[in-house]
Amino acid sequence: MKRSFESPITLLGARALAPFIMMFGLYVIFHGHYSPGGGFQGGALLAASVLLMRVASGSKTSSLILSNAVTTPMGVVGVLIYFGTGLLAMFLGGSNFLDYEGLPIPGMSPFYLRYTGILIIEVGVGLAVMAALVLIYDKMADGEVSQ
Repeated sequence: MKRSFESPITLLGARALAPFIMMFGLYVIFHGHYSPGGGFQGGALLAASVLLMRVASGSKTSSLILSNAVTTPMGVVGVLIYFGTGLLAMFLGGSNFLDYEGLPIPGMSPFYLRYTGILIIEVGVGLAVMAALVLIYDKMADGEVSQ
């Protein structure tokens, strides 16, 4: 993306579509534990909305939406949410990694513990996937990808 041009129509279309893509991505993440979809698909949709703005407005303007300094920590937080939930459930009573019945949430039945645990996992995966896809695009746009 060495050459860029500014088109007000493209920018207007991207600004109109990006919030709806983000909302659909959040819907897929938060409803993925009991319907088709999940963290990976929702994270890819969230990344698509950010990348749509980056392509339409250029990297300098779109870095205001999600800066390069935030994407790496966001990916790390997503992975930590995933592994933290699995390890916490395993060490506090579960027999296996991601055994949600071991989560330390008082007053919940095993059904709702699984429901809540899967939701937490989906959020972590969504964050990690979104950050990874945005980082891949940023590195390719900067020309820093080496073979």
